[in-house]
Amino acid sequence: MTQVKDEQHDISFATEGGVGIVSLNRPKALNALTLEMIQALDPQLAAWEADPAVKAVLIRGEGGKAFCAGGDVRAVWKSIMEENAGKPSPLSRDFFINEYRLNRRIHHFKKPYIALLDGITMGGGVGLSRHGAFRIVTETSMIAMPETAIGLFPDVGGSWFLNQCPGWTGYYLALTGARLDAADAIYTEMATHFVPQAKLPDLQTALCAADWSAGTAEAVVRKIVQSFATAAGQPKLAANRSAIDRCFRADSVPAILTALEGEGGAFAQEARETLGHRSPTSMCVTLEQLRRGRGLAIEAALAMEYRMTQACMRGHDFFEGIRAVLVDKDHAPKWQPARLQDVTQELVEGHFAAPEDGDLTFD
Repeated sequence: MTQVKDEQHDISFATEGGVGIVSLNRPKALNALTLEMIQALDPQLAAWEADPAVKAVLIRGEGGKAFCAGGDVRAVWKSIMEENAGKPSPLSRDFFINEYRLNRRIHHFKKPYIALLDGITMGGGVGLSRHGAFRIVTETSMIAMPETAIGLFPDVGGSWFLNQCPGWTGYYLALTGARLDAADAIYTEMATHFVPQAKLPDLQTALCAADWSAGTAEAVVRKIVQSFATAAGQPKLAANRSAIDRCFRADSVPAILTALEGEGGAFAQEARETLGHRSPTSMCVTLEQLRRGRGLAIEAALAMEYRMTQACMRGHDFFEGIRAVLVDKDHAPKWQPARLQDVTQELVEGHFAAPEDGDLTFD
């Protein structure tokens, strides 16, 4: 085995038996993704993709609690609120530019990319996994896109992959931030295989000992993963799929709330109550994002999302959401505007305008 760590030791890289291994090493922060980690991972993936000795890549989180709880949005918040007098900062641009370029690299990665989604996987962690071919969950997995609770929107390519979910489940996940267990993650295509947590070390060992001459790299990985995979159980969302499709296909957030009220039942009531706590602006922007994202290539989706992030950096709710959830932790955000009826079409449209510093581009 060869191993190299970046100077911050928040991410490490090793190769063993034809497998490039990425370890996220911020367990106390639930492996939240920093700009430095992104900047270390992107060129490493490029190098492994070009190296014929590397047949596949495996990415995992250390600490036993999380794969990756998301991007380090608190650092972005701090760079603006405490270091740049409340104005967009270099980090508030560079973080998203680099993260989205990494998402694109994973999306187009030419070798098998295997993510072990053991524990918590949210936001940026979904961006590190959903774009890869093999997304393995365990009995401890919890996957979510909770951005409407912090005044943001489901990014890292959510415009693309949430539209890949069956029916209108992606819209339900995006607006509510619902948490998925292993069975629901597979049902919504956020994950591909269930492997019991205790078997993950054996799975990694088998991948590193693989006979890569036995077929294509993808076929070899698929055979090994399937040999460890078992049934994840019955997805809870399946029982509520009809209600989700009836309600979340509505053409506005108020119409979705009305549909949920008319639907009745515990599931619809819970979804309606959840939406009542989310940022009104974020929900309206997210619904428009998903509509515009239908059929977009990943590059166009990420470029659109970059525009949206920069609008959020100039707004109110992102800063209030981070304050309430991650800084003061009072979980009592005061959204502006506070009511859905006060979210104007002009405000929504403004999130899709080109930023002053220019659009996100790709090499």
